[in-house]
Formats: sequence, C-alpha cells, structure tokens
Amino acid sequence: MIQFPGLGLEFNIERVAFSLFGKDVYWYGIIIGLGVMLALIYALYEARRVGFDTNALLDVVIYGILFGIIGARTYYVIFNITQYDSFWDIFKIWEGGIAIYGGLIGSLTAAYIYCKKKNQNFLLLLDVVSVPFLIGQAIGRWGNFVNREAFGGETTLPWRMTIYNEIGKLVSVHPTFLYESLWNVVGIVVLVLYRKHKKFTGELFAMYITWYGLGRIWIEGLRTDSLMLGPIRVSQLVALASIGFGVYMLVTGYKRVKNSDNKVEEMVVKPAPEPKK
Repeated sequence: MIQFPGLGLEFNIERVAFSLFGKDVYWYGIIIGLGVMLALIYALYEARRVGFDTNALLDVVIYGILFGIIGARTYYVIFNITQYDSFWDIFKIWEGGIAIYGGLIGSLTAAYIYCKKKNQNFLLLLDVVSVPFLIGQAIGRWGNFVNREAFGGETTLPWRMTIYNEIGKLVSVHPTFLYESLWNVVGIVVLVLYRKHKKFTGELFAMYITWYGLGRIWIEGLRTDSLMLGPIRVSQLVALASIGFGVYMLVTGYKRVKNSDNKVEEMVVKPAPEPKK
C-alpha cells in the first residue's frame, strides 16, 4: 500500500502485472518499455524534422539500448560490489540494480562510436535524442513508484508519500521519483519550445545535461539509497560534471556564434575599394 495522506490518495499496486508462460512480467519492465517506445516515436519525428537519417537513428537506438543496459548495470555493480555473493550474481539484472547515469554513459558511448564509423553528425544526433531522453526518464521513474524504491528521507510535507520501510515501519517520505519525473517534464516543455530557436548544433543536448544535472544534484541529496563513493554521493558528483560540461558547451557554442556573426557584419559593412584613377 502506498499513500499520499496529505493529498487523499491511496494506491495498492502489485509489482507483478501478469504471468506469461509461467514467467512473471513486472510493471517496472512495462513502464520502462513504454518510456522507450514513446521516446523512440518522438526521436523519429525529430530526426525527420532536422534531416537526420532515420535508419541510422534506428541503428543507434538498438546499440544504445544494448550498451545502455550494460552501462547501467556495470555502474550500479561497481559501487555495490560487496553485496554480491558470487560473480554470477552480477548478471542477475532481473533482481534489480541499475543506474540511469550508467545507462546514459553506455548509450552515448555506443552512439559516438557508431557515428564515427558511419560518418554521421554526432552533435546533431545528440540534439535529436535530448527530448527523448527526458521522455524516457520522466516515464521510467514511475517504475520506481511501483517498486516502492528511490524515495527520500522522512518529511511532513503535504505531498509526502507513506510506505513501509525495510524494517516494516510505516514512514512518510519525500516522493523523489515524482520530483525527478516532474523536473524532466518541465525540461521537455522547455526544450520543445526552444528547439526551433537553437543557435548551434549540440545546444539542445548541452541544455539537457545541464538541466538534468541541476535537478539530480538537488533530488539525489534527498534520497536514502544513493550509490556512495566514501562520503560522496556518486550521482551528485556525476551530475556536477554534467553541469560543468553542459555549461562549457553552451559558452563555447555561443562564442562561436557571436564570432561568426561579427565576421558576417564586418563583411557587410566593409566599404568597397575605390576604383583606380
């Protein structure tokens, strides 16, 4: 049972949606799949709009999903290696344990290698997938809601979420899954409204990683299940690096645009040479 007493809401959702051929199908997987499907639909639309090869995009999606899963699992295992009793337990991904930043790193690495080999514009691809990334992340966080995970510390705020913790105690906590989902929805709206006004290729991606990083630093500080590197929350560290890289891309991109505009203006106002007498 999950309750939002301050909002008068109550949910009783089982983790298993249904069984198929004797195997349980979980809501978490269904929700993630829905997020991927909607993200792909939008990415194809955006690729056609900006002239990016849709066949290349589909190839990137296939490789991105594969290496994204590998990256998400590897990232999680690295910072939780002590919880596994044997080497083979590492591969039991169906028991849970993935990290979104690892998925992004794996997907982007695969995309970069593909674009280099196939001579595709990597920065244009990043712009194409920026909104789809946010779509997938906004929807995917509801899988954490069904699993009763990725919540924050205790709170008395009106939108608090009441659940039973790992020792069976009823607690009211920050619904951080909801915070991140809503943060991503706002990011989607901002990027969709701005995309036709972008100044340089790669700008949308720079805005995406800056926006997501800002939200993640704040939200991760509320969570109780963060991956840790000593006293440091790993996701906050990666989020800070994302913000730094995003701001760097924006600053250098705007400088290039400004310098280009100045050169054009100089060409326009430069007086023609006087004819020789």
